[in-house]
Amino acid sequence: MPSRPRADIKRTPRQSPQPAAATPYDLRLLFPVLFLVGIGLVMVYSASSTLALKKFGSSYFFLKKQALFALAGLIALVAARHFPYRLWRKLAYPAVAVAFGLLLAVLIGWGHTAGGATRWLRVAGFTFQPAELARIALIIYLAYSMSKKHDRLKEFAIGFVPHFIVLAMLLVPMILQPDFGSVVILTLLTGIMLFAGGVPLRHLFLAFVALLPAGFYLLISAEYRIRRLMSFLNPWEYATDEGYQTIHSLMAFGSGGIWGTGIGKGLQKLFYLPEPHTDFIFSVIGEEFGLMGVTLTVGLYSLIIARGIAIARQTQDLFGALLAFGLTTALALQVCINMGVTLGLLPTKGLTLPFLSYGGTSLVLNMAAIGILMNIGTVAWKRRR
Repeated sequence: MPSRPRADIKRTPRQSPQPAAATPYDLRLLFPVLFLVGIGLVMVYSASSTLALKKFGSSYFFLKKQALFALAGLIALVAARHFPYRLWRKLAYPAVAVAFGLLLAVLIGWGHTAGGATRWLRVAGFTFQPAELARIALIIYLAYSMSKKHDRLKEFAIGFVPHFIVLAMLLVPMILQPDFGSVVILTLLTGIMLFAGGVPLRHLFLAFVALLPAGFYLLISAEYRIRRLMSFLNPWEYATDEGYQTIHSLMAFGSGGIWGTGIGKGLQKLFYLPEPHTDFIFSVIGEEFGLMGVTLTVGLYSLIIARGIAIARQTQDLFGALLAFGLTTALALQVCINMGVTLGLLPTKGLTLPFLSYGGTSLVLNMAAIGILMNIGTVAWKRRR
């Protein structure tokens, strides 16, 4: 086994038995995920019932669809758990090609527009967001490419340039949609994975400096982005437009106190807080379950992330370690950004909260990612035996 480029990805695994990994499904991953999915079903109904009744004539409209998404996600988790993770190596380039093709399809007339952005494809009455698939494809590609070139990652032309080109190829269609939440996620994810894999920090820093002008231009090229940034700095000055979501999200958390108002008794979801069952479902949890509900939610995510990092560190195969690390990092970034937005700590971005928010693409692909993590962890455990 060749030496690894960075020691903090993996340490020498301990030989002590790990019962959870010995079971067909890693219970330390499965329980928190299923718990969050269950909470998500309850909160999607609580947050959307009034909206669904007014818009579709049935308060169960979003709940029924989310239940179908959860079932599909469970099937995806089981399938990914039993799919040998090493085979993802062969699918790295096809996955990127498919993701890029779907992102282009959104732009050439097949896209579905909602909330002023064209980010979805509509198939058989369901919408699919290619950006979610692009994130998984990028992780697989980076893990494959860095594990293949790990001896030469310190060379700028080998360790940085090819990966940046693939990232840029996926980012351009996202910028045109526009979907800046996914742009931020993929950019941060790529930087973190490259650094963890062994790419010198100076290469990443130089790229960051070089991209600053482009980022600044994108920021000032649209008036609504400037207003969104200004409303982040002082939402109360923009209470009727760009700061509206942030203010009502903060009001939801403030109303919840320690124990919350009680399930179904929140007020901000009643046509005050936009998208309460998707991007701002964490605010509804804060209002109806209070600090205790928020703490429980953060704790469940922490268990998943800690387990994912542990799997990455215990995996002797570099591809598996980077794949596990990338999947875990992507989940952590999405959780942190969504929670940061709802708490007013970050500018508003259209990102769902994994396993909780309404949405089929996010739920199914995140549960599939958990299945991949389980497969990596099980193989690593067997090798240590």
